[in-house]
Amino acid sequence: MANQSIARQVLLWQLALVLLLVATGSGVALHAVHRSGAQTARERALDVARTLARSPGLAEAAGSADPTARLQPTAETIRRENKVDFVVVMSVEGIRYTHPDPTRIGKTFLGHIDGAAHGRTTTETYTGTLGPSVRAVVPVLGPDGRPVALVSVGVTNRRVDALVGAEIPLVLTVAAGALALACAASMAVHHRLRRQTLGLGPVELRRVYEHHDAVLHAVREGLAVVDADGRLVLANDEAVRLLALPADFEGRHVGALDLDESLADTLAAGRTVADQIHLCGTRALAVNVSPTGRDGRMVATFRDHTELRALVGELDQVRGFADALRASAHEAGNRLHTVVALVELGRGEEAIRFATGELAAAQDLADELTNAVSEPALAALLFGKHAQAAERGVQLTVTGGPAADTDADPLDALAARFDPRDLVTVLGNLVDNAIDAAVSAPPPRTVQVTVGADPDADGALLLRVADSGPGIDEPLTTRVFERGWSTKEAYGSQGRGLGLALVRATVARHAGSVEVARGPDGGAVFTVRLPAAVPRPRSEEDA
Repeated sequence: MANQSIARQVLLWQLALVLLLVATGSGVALHAVHRSGAQTARERALDVARTLARSPGLAEAAGSADPTARLQPTAETIRRENKVDFVVVMSVEGIRYTHPDPTRIGKTFLGHIDGAAHGRTTTETYTGTLGPSVRAVVPVLGPDGRPVALVSVGVTNRRVDALVGAEIPLVLTVAAGALALACAASMAVHHRLRRQTLGLGPVELRRVYEHHDAVLHAVREGLAVVDADGRLVLANDEAVRLLALPADFEGRHVGALDLDESLADTLAAGRTVADQIHLCGTRALAVNVSPTGRDGRMVATFRDHTELRALVGELDQVRGFADALRASAHEAGNRLHTVVALVELGRGEEAIRFATGELAAAQDLADELTNAVSEPALAALLFGKHAQAAERGVQLTVTGGPAADTDADPLDALAARFDPRDLVTVLGNLVDNAIDAAVSAPPPRTVQVTVGADPDADGALLLRVADSGPGIDEPLTTRVFERGWSTKEAYGSQGRGLGLALVRATVARHAGSVEVARGPDGGAVFTVRLPAAVPRPRSEEDA
């Protein structure tokens, strides 16, 4: 039986229990019917005996010279009309005046009549001349209130059994109906349970659960199940970590779980999604959603693409640096040919001035960036962006902000309060977007970067990037930070619109603000303010 499915085991146990209950109930019902029949027979005998004993003229007839002649016809009539087996009128001593068998008249009544002879009504089950019977003995009282005769009325057990037998078909019919109904209900439960358990037995179910639990918690990909109403019904450990789910997430709607709005809409939409990038806090997650085929539920998987997106961004930067280096190498070759030609022409001094002038320009650029931005990571970023912008025909200028010219420049202290990688994320994405915007507009193409202390907020860090591009219309300024929204043509499966969303997420994590406006020359101006309060230390997961 252990190898049978749970549904079959439940069915067998239910059928056994139903049979036991129906059999027990039928036995109890038959016993109750038998008791009821005996009680009915006793009450019928008592009622007939009392009625006959109180009938007018019975005492007078019992005391007449021939009581049998006067009482026998009446007794037999009453016996037949009331469906009893005998009606016996007797003397106080028990001598019969009437009896269904005339040969028994004049003989002594078989039974206990002492109580009736003393004026009490008695009932009993006794075996007399007609066999076992339920009988009642009632005294017939004379004018002085003393018994002058006795009346006994009885119903044999055969008649009682006949009365009970008439009720047995009804009891059996009810029992059969109850059994059929219970069996039908058991079969319905069996079929439903079989569908729900897929016809598996307890051993198989336990094995499936153990495998499911092991895989669910061991897999390094987030997995969640959302029902047709958008409620989260299951999430593994990785999904809880990636989505920062609360402990009581089960059964809550995805819109009430403090997820990114676009991610919550995707999970609740109930449609298939393939490798769609969503932001969740500071993480970029690749989301896949597919139906389970049961009850409208959807299975969603999450892969952390934060590091991958960072690597892709670094690869794009390296590609830009490579292009810039290639252009620089080309220009360096031209300049080297020029120096060699000047030397061959005997103009050594001019060759030296030409060569050292190029070195001085590069050194001036490095000094300018170092003086404007004392944070090494930002200075290195802007140095690379300068070459990248120059290769694309954009003039990139960097200023140190309003506080750069003071005697005590606070930029080092301000930047030290923030993770350099966060600053690189914010400023790098803003500069990349500014260069793209400047390239899309007619010359002159410029990008201006300002890094320093915010003059409007004591001790706050200010990052401002302005470009000479076409700018952003006022109605669209609230959408530029949405994930997936971009003014540039999308490409590939991932599209664009992730850089500014990362900027917004990073700034929000530091309780800062980011604004976009149209500059005096028509281009876009992005302003980021990071407060002076020390932010939450970054964990390894955030990194």
